[in-house]
Amino acid sequence: MRNAFIEELVLLAEQHSHIALVVGDLGYSVVEPFADRFPDRFINAGVAEQNMTGLAAGMASEGYHVFTYSIANFPTFRCAEQIRNDVDYQKLAVTIVAVGGGLSYGALGYSHHAIQDYALMRCFPNMLIAAPGDPLETRACMRYLVDHPGPSYLRLGKAGEPVFHHDVPVVEPGKWLTVAEAESGCRDVLLTTGATLGLALDLRSRTHQGCAVKSLPLWSMATKEDQAAQVVEHASVTTLEDHLEDGGFGSWLLESMAREPQNRARINVRALHPEVCGLVGSQKYLNNEGGLN
Repeated sequence: MRNAFIEELVLLAEQHSHIALVVGDLGYSVVEPFADRFPDRFINAGVAEQNMTGLAAGMASEGYHVFTYSIANFPTFRCAEQIRNDVDYQKLAVTIVAVGGGLSYGALGYSHHAIQDYALMRCFPNMLIAAPGDPLETRACMRYLVDHPGPSYLRLGKAGEPVFHHDVPVVEPGKWLTVAEAESGCRDVLLTTGATLGLALDLRSRTHQGCAVKSLPLWSMATKEDQAAQVVEHASVTTLEDHLEDGGFGSWLLESMAREPQNRARINVRALHPEVCGLVGSQKYLNNEGGLN
């Protein structure tokens, strides 16, 4: 996903002279295509993520659309105050890019487990979450974010994720994408956001035969009202995410049904168990230990 991100960013920057990239002294072997092509729009802010976010907000206030880039928790939790006050409150065109969402960097321990980031980012009222499920959804999200600038959070996997779409899909906030159609009249659906799309397709083949698989790559506080009409199309909706249940994607969907208890009953949430917070290991191992097997 991160390779698709930087490739798409370069293409978009060729069309839009106001796109800039600010990194926190990492991303090397990934960001060079942008840095080499647009050196006057590339800044290494150093290991100072809060400063990076404040810098991005200042640039955005002068007309830039700034992408900040770092590993998972560092451009989010470390910068929560700057995101809240400088970016979201001011409704500025800053896209916070977190690479290694979920347990992608599981071997580096809890400091690198990005399993509470949805909870933080979705509480900001102007923030749009972009959590693509494959490289083509990444490109689709990038195009939408540039066409609709504002506070946004782009959550990427690490590298090597498979492609599940045939073409770059058209994405809209709150709208579910069909990745696999239901079979034999089945009205159940596996709904995922982010890099758990592959896990959802695997579950469909093993334990949820015949159900549809859908992805929601763009969602926010403002798109809750769009969910009821999509939920009622299905007998059951099972959400899947590499995030803790509290404050996560499934919780967001349940909240959207707060005034419709009959529809809440259709929703089942599959998320990571908190015990993974104390574990170190590969992404596959930690997902299994966390209950996403």
